[in-house]
Amino acid sequence: MGYEWLAEAVAALRGVEPYEVLQALSAARRMPLVAESAGVRFLTISGRTQAGRPLIVAVRLLGGMDQQIIGAREMTPRELARFEAWEAE
Repeated sequence: MGYEWLAEAVAALRGVEPYEVLQALSAARRMPLVAESAGVRFLTISGRTQAGRPLIVAVRLLGGMDQQIIGAREMTPRELARFEAWEAE
């Protein structure tokens, strides 16, 4: 599976490094969820960096196995609680 960055997504990162995003996307355990915003469907992937930092990464399917990273951020406390419950299953 290949990932490419939307240029605006890299510029919009706040407090998250690009390498952390790639680590979360490569994590052994990832929780994907379908999402929609302004009529656009995309996938959010919740995962942890190698240091254990919980992130949510938004990707857009490009075709085949390729995806475009359109955003990333740290999980909110509520999102982290849901993710930790999922991890415990």
